[in-house]
Amino acid sequence: MTKGIYAMVIGLAALAGAGAMFALQATGQVASDPEKARIEAIVRDYILEHPEIIPEAIERLRARELAKVVDANRKAIETPFAGAWAGNPEGDVTVVEFFDYACGFCRQSLADVNRLIAEDKGVKVVFRELPVLSEESEVAARASLAAAEQGKFVAFHDALYEAGRPGAETIRIANAKAGIDTTRATAAMRTDRVETEIADNLALARQLGATGTPTWVVGDQVLNGAVGYEALKKAVAEARAK
Repeated sequence: MTKGIYAMVIGLAALAGAGAMFALQATGQVASDPEKARIEAIVRDYILEHPEIIPEAIERLRARELAKVVDANRKAIETPFAGAWAGNPEGDVTVVEFFDYACGFCRQSLADVNRLIAEDKGVKVVFRELPVLSEESEVAARASLAAAEQGKFVAFHDALYEAGRPGAETIRIANAKAGIDTTRATAAMRTDRVETEIADNLALARQLGATGTPTWVVGDQVLNGAVGYEALKKAVAEARAK
């Protein structure tokens, strides 16, 4: 057992013990020191007998902490760069995807995103560039943001994934298919606003504990990896219920 897990176990025991003490006080009973020690021993023994609750408790704690980060940064997370969004602009639930064009799992998730948009007319999807895998990833991200400024993000986004791994040729193909003004795009790719967008996304991803791409933010939940359509649909339903 690592020190971190051990500390969590002790913390859980203390929390449970405190809860039991509060319950006694609420009924007018005040536990003596021996009673307190007995309760803490019961809690400790239970945890040792059922260690499977530890990962669940840690995950719940992590989810609560991430929800605080999301709430503190919601505007920055959910506000798209120019036209880097799809779905209902007035949707009641926003799904945010941090992605990298060189990421196979992001490519795999494209069908899930498109299905979600097609089947749920109340969803808005915001795309955040997170080019972490290669130099080509960053070039593609800059080209994608330039396309977003021309109002052609979705067309470029789908075309680049269709063309293959990011590179000079696939970006050229995507630009042509999406009808991008390449002179404008080339100039836009070098601007401070594009530079700032990528830097801000990297900073947000670190705060959200992103372990790679894709990383999703739905409501107050942070999901890592190619979680699939059903998981995204479930997260949207939970966000809508709140």
